[in-house]
Amino acid sequence: MKPDGLSARPPTPALGAEGSAVAAAPAAGTSTPAFSPLYQQIKTLILHSLQAGEWKPGDLIPSEIELAARFKVSQGTVRKAIDELAADNLLVRRQGKGTFVATHAEQHIQYRFLRLHPDVGTLDSEGPAKREVLGCRRMRASAEVAAALQLRAGDAVVQVSRVLSFQGTPTILEDLWLPGSAFRGLTLETLSEHAGPMYALFETQFGVRMVRAEERIKAVAASETAAERLQVPAGTPLLSVERLAYTYNGVPMELRRGLYRTDRHHYRNELS
Repeated sequence: MKPDGLSARPPTPALGAEGSAVAAAPAAGTSTPAFSPLYQQIKTLILHSLQAGEWKPGDLIPSEIELAARFKVSQGTVRKAIDELAADNLLVRRQGKGTFVATHAEQHIQYRFLRLHPDVGTLDSEGPAKREVLGCRRMRASAEVAAALQLRAGDAVVQVSRVLSFQGTPTILEDLWLPGSAFRGLTLETLSEHAGPMYALFETQFGVRMVRAEERIKAVAASETAAERLQVPAGTPLLSVERLAYTYNGVPMELRRGLYRTDRHHYRNELS
């Protein structure tokens, strides 16, 4: 998804002397920092290229030497910028092959935003989730959904409902809302026929890559409907997780609300 007026290869703004800190252009919606280290400016320029679609998910990006020549900085400065982008799961280093744009189709990226882990074993040992899509429809955004997705109330959104099962046990019941303009053509058939992660489908068919997310978590009791879908008694304690996922430049592209069973799983997060 390319913002209006953004070229495939954005112009390089003036940079200070190597190793200096100069004013950097802020991302939309963020406060303006007084100064930014040079490697942070290079990181921002690489992000602009990712956002513009110069390098797509799975693509090999130019080498550190090539990027250093392009931005007229040292290779070490470029390396530090790429290190941060790799730590953010936006780029992936492959020994002897180079650096690639991360994609949700990759095994270690598939569960990037899923924090529910089995009490015994790992997500990989548990095997892939079975996805059952319950519904997919276009509708008018409520005021609450519109506010979350930075739309106007009444704008078109796509609502998707599904159940994720692990080892035959329904574990997650989800409802999600997507901007209708960005996901025009998304149907129940498309979702049902796609065997991989939903975010990988968003990348390949709609050009939307989720790069970060925010979550709100609380405990709730299972309603009659949720209990039936998750095969638990009504009133069973569940974990309610509301996620707002963003693409590049802090644009919200998905509101997701999930109910998680935790009798065999737990919510795990790493703090640093």
